[in-house]
Amino acid sequence: MKSLYDFIIKPLNERYDNEKKIGDKTLITNTKIEDYKSVSNTGVVVAVPIAYNVDIKVGDQVTIHHNVFRRFYDIRGIEKNSRSYFKDDLYFCNVEQIYLYKRDGEWKSFLDRCFVKPIESRSSLSIDKEEPHIGIIKYDNKSLNDLGITNGMLITFKPDSEFEFVIEGERLYCMKSNDIVIKHEYKGDEKEYNPSWAQSR
Repeated sequence: MKSLYDFIIKPLNERYDNEKKIGDKTLITNTKIEDYKSVSNTGVVVAVPIAYNVDIKVGDQVTIHHNVFRRFYDIRGIEKNSRSYFKDDLYFCNVEQIYLYKRDGEWKSFLDRCFVKPIESRSSLSIDKEEPHIGIIKYDNKSLNDLGITNGMLITFKPDSEFEFVIEGERLYCMKSNDIVIKHEYKGDEKEYNPSWAQSR
């Protein structure tokens, strides 16, 4: 079973990530299926597309767009699957909807995507807890490497280019390579910012 242009994936666990374990109790954090923040964005590759030669292999864990597993209500109020739904617990996933993949315990960015870790604000006059549009490269890619930008570097990114993800308890921003606009000298006193709510996911 293979698709011509799409990956076929299945959820890593459940298609919605809206339950938290507190002791021996389970807390449901959100009951709205249309809320994208509760949709799982982690899947496992079942088949790779025939038309492309890609680094991702069957069995790899992938971080994807939240709309793949998402359910919604149509104009009649009937609950439906997303257009990505294939059958059973399988979904089509476009190449552009995959941002990160994991193999042998190591995360790697896919295509021109990269992930940036926000840093704590150093301003005593601001109520914001993180520096706007500045972060540390967490997962780089080849196009950034060609420009001399690698993991651990301090960079500035374009406003409104970031897309929030929580990867193994760490809050990161996903963006494209051309959203990185400045490479800074890393002073070493910058502190990564990771809110407590992200660490519980």
